[in-house]
Amino acid sequence: MSAECSSYLNADKVLVSGFSCPRTGGDARAVYCCGFQDVKYCCDDPHSFFPYEHSYMWWLSVGALVGLSIAAVVLFAFIITVCVLCYLFISTKPRSKLDTGLSLQMADSETRGSSVC
Repeated sequence: MSAECSSYLNADKVLVSGFSCPRTGGDARAVYCCGFQDVKYCCDDPHSFFPYEHSYMWWLSVGALVGLSIAAVVLFAFIITVCVLCYLFISTKPRSKLDTGLSLQMADSETRGSSVC
């Protein structure tokens, strides 16, 4: 069984001529043509998308986990800081009502009725 990889333009816009899989001197199990429009290679798994070893992808996922962990810690610290500041703001407010200096009183019905227009 063999597959044909058609010619393509690589990332540097250089034309790479087509080839058949498995390649001469390559792995005899790599009978499928895998890859993308700008990189093609022979592989043994027809569902393979990347020409890299799995360890490369593992380190990429470990880096992503470390980054997400740091972001989670920063977010958690921000939320704790906001909660502490809100508590301090509420607990240090004065308990009594502030005096604005103006006292409003109800007008008597006598004073309203005695004025002549």
